[in-house]
Amino acid sequence: MGLISDADKKVIKEEFFSKMTNPVKLIVFVGKEHCQYCDQLKQLVQELSELTDKLSYEVVDFDTEEGKKLAEQYRIDRAPATTITQDGKDMGVRYFGLPAGHEFGAFLEDIVDVSNGTTDLAPDTKEAIHGVDKDVRILVFVTPTCPYCPLAVRMAHKFAIENTLAGKGKILGDMVEAIEYPEWADQYSVMAVPKIVIQVDGEDKVQFEGAYPEKMFLEKLLAALE
Repeated sequence: MGLISDADKKVIKEEFFSKMTNPVKLIVFVGKEHCQYCDQLKQLVQELSELTDKLSYEVVDFDTEEGKKLAEQYRIDRAPATTITQDGKDMGVRYFGLPAGHEFGAFLEDIVDVSNGTTDLAPDTKEAIHGVDKDVRILVFVTPTCPYCPLAVRMAHKFAIENTLAGKGKILGDMVEAIEYPEWADQYSVMAVPKIVIQVDGEDKVQFEGAYPEKMFLEKLLAALE
C-alpha cells in the first residue's frame, strides 16, 4: 500500500517536480531510537524518488561506524533525520522526524528550492543572510497537525539555503517533530508550536513561538547574533 495516492502523485509531479533543474539527493539517517516512523520515512522518500529522475535517496544506518562518519559530514547529531542535498552538497536543510501532515508541503517546496539553488526571500533579507559567518542552528519544533508550522520551517530552511549559496554554509535549519523527539521538546519546554530556538556557536540565544513574517524572523536571527 503506497503512502502517496495516485492523485497526489500527479499533483507533486506537475506542481513541484516539474520545476526542478538540478539533481537532489535525500540522505535519510535512521537508527534504533525514535524510529517508530522510520519505515514510513523510507517508503516516503522511495515513492517520491520514483516521480522524477532528478530525485534520488540514500538510507544510512546512524548506529554504524560508517553511518556516524557520514552523519558527522552532514552535521547530523541524531536520527531519524533527512537532509535535502543538491546532488550530495550539504545545504543545511534538515528534517528530524517524518515530514508528515502539514510539513509534507514544506518538504516538497524545499526539494524544489534546493534543486534550483534559489529562494523567494527579499533582496535585503538575502543580503543580511549572506553576511552571517557564525555557526547558527535554527530549531523549529512542530507537530504534523499545526497549520502555521511549515511557514516557520520554510523560513529557517530558506535562511540556510541562502547562506550556503553565499559560500558560507554556516546556517542549519532544522524541523524537529516534537512528538517523535519528546525529550528534545521537553528540553526547551515546548508547550505550543511552532517553537523556534536560535543557537549561535552552540549556545541558545533566542527563543520564540509563532510563525513570524520574514522581516521579524530576520530581526530575531540578527538579535541572536549580537
